[in-house]
Amino acid sequence: MTERLDLHDAEWRRISTKYAVVEAVGLLIMGVILSAATSIPTFVTGIQWLVAIPISLGIIFLINIALTPRRVRAIGYMLREDDLVFRRGLMFRRVVAVPYGRMQLVDINRGPLDRAVGLSELKFVTAAASTGVVIPGLPEQDAEELRDTLVALAESRRAGL
Repeated sequence: MTERLDLHDAEWRRISTKYAVVEAVGLLIMGVILSAATSIPTFVTGIQWLVAIPISLGIIFLINIALTPRRVRAIGYMLREDDLVFRRGLMFRRVVAVPYGRMQLVDINRGPLDRAVGLSELKFVTAAASTGVVIPGLPEQDAEELRDTLVALAESRRAGL
């Protein structure tokens, strides 16, 4: 019988807390744009009850921004002997295990907000499109080291297939 690793007791690596700033700023920008756009019908038509739409959107975005730090703390990854396990989500938890030998592409992306705070996102893809995983909020040096580690592990595992 094989021993099963309990994912709750294992040591998860967390992403940088700076990622909460990136997410919050992105949500704030999107919230302002959408609230402004949905307030146009109120000014054009003069129908006062339409103001409820941008106000509702603003409240939803503010709640989302308030939950961002907790959502960021829920993101983590773990390097195990044969695979990388990635988790994210509060209410709807997603846990994905990607075997090293199945990784085909490991890519580092840096958006403008990410670059401003020194973060990167690491994306790796397998043959199955549903198992593509993106680990956001990694410090640039950590992302490059993790990329190199994953590429080396993927090459060694594929050689054994």
